[in-house]
Amino acid sequence: MKTVRMMLAVIALLGLLVPAVSFAAEVAQGKCLAYDTDKKTVTIEEYDTNFDKDNKYGKPTGIVSEFDVATAKIGIDPVADDILRIAYTVNGDVKTAIKVMNVSKQDLMKK
Repeated sequence: MKTVRMMLAVIALLGLLVPAVSFAAEVAQGKCLAYDTDKKTVTIEEYDTNFDKDNKYGKPTGIVSEFDVATAKIGIDPVADDILRIAYTVNGDVKTAIKVMNVSKQDLMKK
């Protein structure tokens, strides 16, 4: 009987954890190359996480990524050369943005 209770507890715990994993988002940060309001896309050149005095947002990696922002929450509208942080999910080949933060115009490090 004790084993059955333990198994039920494990199953209940897994039932709580699985939905949390499915809502996890990935994050990308980089320089805005284009913001197309008609297509509802944002294109960035991604930055790495090697921060230093000269590269406070990271160093450019050369990786260019496009995000669907049709349903995303967007703070200040991005323009070319702004630094953006994008939380997104991947569905097949499409990166769907959840939130877009304009880091260069909403810099929390200045506060």
